[in-house]
Amino acid sequence: MTNRQRPALIASLVTWPLVLLIAFPLLWMLLTSVKPQAELFTTPPDFLPNAITFEHYRRVLEETAFLQYFRNSLVVAVSTTLLVVVVAVLGAYSLVRFAYRGRELLASLVLFTYLLPSVVLISPLYLMLVKLGLANTLASLVAAYTSFALPYALWLLRSFMAGIPEDLEAAAMVDGASRMGAFVDVVLPQALPGIISTALFSFILAWNEYLYALVLVNSDEARPLTTGVMTMLISAFNIEWSLLMAASVMMSVPLIVIFAFFQKYLTSGFGAGGVKG
Repeated sequence: MTNRQRPALIASLVTWPLVLLIAFPLLWMLLTSVKPQAELFTTPPDFLPNAITFEHYRRVLEETAFLQYFRNSLVVAVSTTLLVVVVAVLGAYSLVRFAYRGRELLASLVLFTYLLPSVVLISPLYLMLVKLGLANTLASLVAAYTSFALPYALWLLRSFMAGIPEDLEAAAMVDGASRMGAFVDVVLPQALPGIISTALFSFILAWNEYLYALVLVNSDEARPLTTGVMTMLISAFNIEWSLLMAASVMMSVPLIVIFAFFQKYLTSGFGAGGVKG
């Protein structure tokens, strides 16, 4: 073994056990979801199922309100993502390109808002949404998720756009483009990895969030997946483990698909935003 190969071998010996340790609960969840009911509580437990069944998936889809909760989560996550991306792109461009009084103070306040624990904002945000008549609605979740996804998105895109040379916009405007035309044709393509990273971050946050959904929404019609699944499958006397595992697998599929297709944009966007800040 050469000196160049030794560090790679050591890194692999350290990394792979950690990867397996992290992935084991996900693998156990998947295998449990396809085990027959009789095999769930065998002693000692069987890692691999003796027979594979998709009965638990059928029951979740046909006998519960899973599809309604899935639709609610999708509406909330997509709406939050679109709102955060639009506001963050325009806000970050303003903080980087325009000179006005209080610009740096505003940027600092944005960062300070992100540093606040989200649990601190639950009570005032709930009272505000009640006064606005938005309690127990999907709009309340969109407003809540936007409130703590937007500061990070603004800070990330601000750092990213600061690395885009102003000369590119100036050249476009010299050629006859307007400020908005230069923004659309020059800045947005350059900032695309950061925008995609921001969109993924916002979508994942809105899809997985539990605490705000538990506090802000009490009606079954507006519950997202995170609280809806817990409500329908867990009671004080019984936990439907097979159905819970099947529902958890289906909840994870959209995030796995999104991450698989956009992983390179996520890593490049976060890396570029951190380096150029």
